[in-house]
Amino acid sequence: MIFKCVLRVIKIYYRVDYFLKSVYSFDMNSKAFLFFGRSGCGKGTQAKLLADFLRDKGRKVVYVETGGRFREFMKKESYSSQLTQNILHEGGLLPVFLPIWLWTNILVDNFSGEEDLILDGLCRRKEESMALDSAFDFYKIERPNIILMNVSREWSFDRMMKRKRPDDTPEKIQNRLDWFTKDVMPAIDYFREKPECNFIEVNGEQSIEDVHKDIIKALGL
Repeated sequence: MIFKCVLRVIKIYYRVDYFLKSVYSFDMNSKAFLFFGRSGCGKGTQAKLLADFLRDKGRKVVYVETGGRFREFMKKESYSSQLTQNILHEGGLLPVFLPIWLWTNILVDNFSGEEDLILDGLCRRKEESMALDSAFDFYKIERPNIILMNVSREWSFDRMMKRKRPDDTPEKIQNRLDWFTKDVMPAIDYFREKPECNFIEVNGEQSIEDVHKDIIKALGL
C-alpha cells in the first residue's frame, strides 16, 4: 500500500513538473528585453507582441514605454513640462536626465522583482544605457536581452514618409535619422560590447509576423 502511494506521488510530481515546463519554457527569474531600431522599424509593435507572448506563457510583465509617458507629462502645467514641450516642438533633443527620471520612476513604482521587463524607447544615448545597466545590476537581472531591429536608413525614411504624420517632414525625419547615428548607435554599442548581455539582431525589413518569429527564435523562447 505504501509503495503504491509513493508511486502515485511520483507520478503526480512528474505530471506537475511536465506541466510547469510546458508553461514556463525558461527559468522564472526576471528577464529584461530592450528594443532598439531606427524610427519606423516597428519597435513598439514587436515589444507589445513579445509582452503578449510572455503573458501567454504565464509570465508577469512590466512594459516600459517612454513616448506615451512623455506625452502625459507634457500635459501637466509645470515649468519642466513646458520646457519639454518647447524643446520637442522645436525638434530638439531632451537632456538625458529627463528620460532616465521617467523610466526609473516607472521601475520603482511598478517592478516587484517578479516580472519580466519589456523596455521600449529607452536609451537614446550612451549615458542612458549606462544608467539602465546600473538598474540591471541593482535588480540583479542577469544577461539582459538586447534586441536590435535592423533596417536601413533609406527604408526607415520611406516608412516614416508613408505614415504622413504632421511631424514627419523630410527635414525632421532626416534629423531623427542623424540622431540615431550620432547618439543611439553609441548607446547600442555600449550593450553590444558587454559580454554579460545577450545581444541579438533581426532583420526588421520583414512582415510583422516574420520579425516576431525571428525574435522568438533568437531568444530561444
